[in-house]
Amino acid sequence: RLRPAGSSARVDVRPDDFRVIRHKERSQTTTIFAVDASGSSALERLAEAKGAVELLLAECYTRRDQVALLAFRGKAAELLLPPTRSLVRAKRSLAGLPGGGGTPLAAGILAASELADVVRRRGETPLLVFLTDGRANIGRDGAPGRKPAMADALAMARTLGADGTAALVIDISVRPGPEAAALAAALGGRYLPLPKADSRTLTDMVSSARPA
Repeated sequence: RLRPAGSSARVDVRPDDFRVIRHKERSQTTTIFAVDASGSSALERLAEAKGAVELLLAECYTRRDQVALLAFRGKAAELLLPPTRSLVRAKRSLAGLPGGGGTPLAAGILAASELADVVRRRGETPLLVFLTDGRANIGRDGAPGRKPAMADALAMARTLGADGTAALVIDISVRPGPEAAALAAALGGRYLPLPKADSRTLTDMVSSARPA
């Protein structure tokens, strides 16, 4: 502020004259889809899971997010598609996904966790979307057995959840049981049973789970 005429000509600056504007830049989100392609998911349920992922892929494309796709079946998890913005590549990888075999859920969680670490190191924010019935029967070491396999999966989920990684579990079982809900709780994430989910519910749930 300038002093009145007749006083010394100097500017009187007060603290409330300053305004600080902080711009928060939204980091790139990479949505990692981890699909349970095991026999326990049944072929018709896998088809529905693929349909759900395809719907969500379109939503990610609209938001300019990157997407990645991995599947777990038999005794291991497989990265089908590294992070990409190509909707065509993502749909092609999804369409060729076979089903059958055991449910190595711990391996799927580990693979998703490792990919999330890669995404973070690139300065991006990962969002994990698991499509599974949560009924593990193959342990982290590849050995069969439902009880130890479930223990491995939940332990892995709690470790991942402690990192604060945003996660969503979509229960693809015909009759949702407690397993997938327990997985979501261990991850510290959200839970949605696919039988009750229409397209709007799916996209809204993923949007709400997406990091700010």
